[in-house]
Amino acid sequence: MVTRLDRKLANIRAGRYKPTDFIIADAKDSDVGAGVSATGFDYSVKPPRRRTRQEFITQIEEIIDQDVVDIMLVSQSNLDLLDERGAFSGSEVKPAIRGNLESMCWGGVRHGTYTQSPSVPFRDTGLARAIANYPTSGTDLCLYSVCFTNDLDRDICTLKAFAEFRAEASKHNFKYFYEVFNPNVDIGLTREQTGEFVNDHIIKSLASVPRAERPLFLKMPYNGPKALEELASFDSELIVGVLGGGAGTTRDTFELVAQSERYGARLALFGRKINLAEAPLNLIVLMRAVADGALKPEEAVRAYHGELQTLGLSPVRPLADDRVITEDVLKAAAAKAA
Repeated sequence: MVTRLDRKLANIRAGRYKPTDFIIADAKDSDVGAGVSATGFDYSVKPPRRRTRQEFITQIEEIIDQDVVDIMLVSQSNLDLLDERGAFSGSEVKPAIRGNLESMCWGGVRHGTYTQSPSVPFRDTGLARAIANYPTSGTDLCLYSVCFTNDLDRDICTLKAFAEFRAEASKHNFKYFYEVFNPNVDIGLTREQTGEFVNDHIIKSLASVPRAERPLFLKMPYNGPKALEELASFDSELIVGVLGGGAGTTRDTFELVAQSERYGARLALFGRKINLAEAPLNLIVLMRAVADGALKPEEAVRAYHGELQTLGLSPVRPLADDRVITEDVLKAAAAKAA
């Protein structure tokens, strides 16, 4: 089945990109790196409480039915539950699973200290099982992530694990997108240097990868306009996407969508920014409007708070606070655009 994602990627590759082709992915794969905290909160009750796994699955279904996001990224076990419910049957939303999980992503484990050490690769996803009945169920798309920390032995281990994954993915005709994180520990680089370090590792780690094994697109942190423009303009065959990072304010969310699109990204893959929102479905609609250029980030924040009021939901932050950009990497370009 040809999905909306397929058509958008085809337009981007053919040089026919327009803002409506900007791809939005909902990263609902938080359970692979956390436990109870993975499901977010139900803000329809007072006080808000954590969702159960079944409520989390129901919310994912609602977002799929809404048909605004282009990709739904979930864990392999949650894809099983969604398939049992027929959530993707006839849907234009592309299912994807986590293909691995770097140890730096285990930060949601309460009392864990994993993120304090340089990240190491880990993979337990069964690609053969995931694709066995596709397209009836399962999927043929996964996310593979890496983290380089300027440590020779660890980075060699990371590259070897990536090569092993590609061999298995190729064997099963499994597609993937490639996530490269910023170093998860301090390696003595400025923000600008970090952007250069990550960009070079993306290009370097793909240099020996044949076309048949290359990722459909990239997922990376937003390290500012200069770093994003550099990578997006370097190789027309690389389709660059940005990850959402922390929850931040609602202005942070919309500002990141706008700046990413403006400086060359063609995808936004957000997890906590959607999952921890008071009204995720409403947020997604406004993200789409910002990406399309129909709303400016500031306007979208005001619209979102208006919708919260209509829904009878109490905002986590008052409007005045939610309009503030709190992520430093976004501030300079936002001030310039104002």
